[in-house]
Amino acid sequence: MAIDYDKLINLHIPDVEQTYTKRDSLLYALSLGMGRDPLNEQELPFVYEKNQRCLPTYGGTLTHPGFWLRDMDTGVDWVKVVHAEHKLILHKPLPAEARLIGKHRITHVVDRGEGKGVTIVWERKVVEKDSGEPLCTILQTMLARGDGGFGGPPSTLPEPPQTPTREADLFVDTATPDNMALLYRLNGDWNPLHADPAVALKAGFERPILHGLATWGLAATAVIKSVCDCDSARVASVYGRFTVPVYPGETLRTHIWVEGKKVYYTLQVLERDVPAIKNGLVELF
Repeated sequence: MAIDYDKLINLHIPDVEQTYTKRDSLLYALSLGMGRDPLNEQELPFVYEKNQRCLPTYGGTLTHPGFWLRDMDTGVDWVKVVHAEHKLILHKPLPAEARLIGKHRITHVVDRGEGKGVTIVWERKVVEKDSGEPLCTILQTMLARGDGGFGGPPSTLPEPPQTPTREADLFVDTATPDNMALLYRLNGDWNPLHADPAVALKAGFERPILHGLATWGLAATAVIKSVCDCDSARVASVYGRFTVPVYPGETLRTHIWVEGKKVYYTLQVLERDVPAIKNGLVELF
């Protein structure tokens, strides 16, 4: 079944209600390696309930409606869909716990041409259930590699942030544990690609890969630690463009350029000398 542009752009994705607890936000921070040094008092509020804080990138996981591209009548060849870009906009710091409603819509369906795929941008607006106040907005860009050339109307997307061409101001190296994907999936992404060696092999990988949002979260956390002194309330938005998957156990180097309230970054896998994230940007309040 081919994509029907009008049907897809107007697809109704049901609202999602979610409650997360202090335990959930503690687990998220631990899954990204916060608290490895138990004497680091700057990281302690993210992994200990006293004066607890929530990492801002937790917002990127909230009110997910499941694999709607597969489960709804979209016409998309969901097997060939990859997560291409992710942007989180914070309207205020995430609380340690909250009751939420997520409202979803597709904002762009861009036909890149035969053999080039289709770019689909999906927006999630997350509000606090009790007050109705906006908490964060997520823009997730997916590339449907098997659906290009369906004849959609011409459209364009904003250009990604341009990484400075000068040498980076600093870099942060992060060693990922061999079991990191097994821990990170407890945040709610149960895709067996991140746990089952047989599934990973069938998908073309030598072993289970790390979640894209885990690598994105690691890069943002490196910025929060090195530029913001762990003051997560300074983060206004986080953007990244995924390029290659990461295997748990690899070492990631976050290259960072600071230009006022705009902090550009790229993420490199040291063992393979390949970029995992390009065009990264963290905007600060």
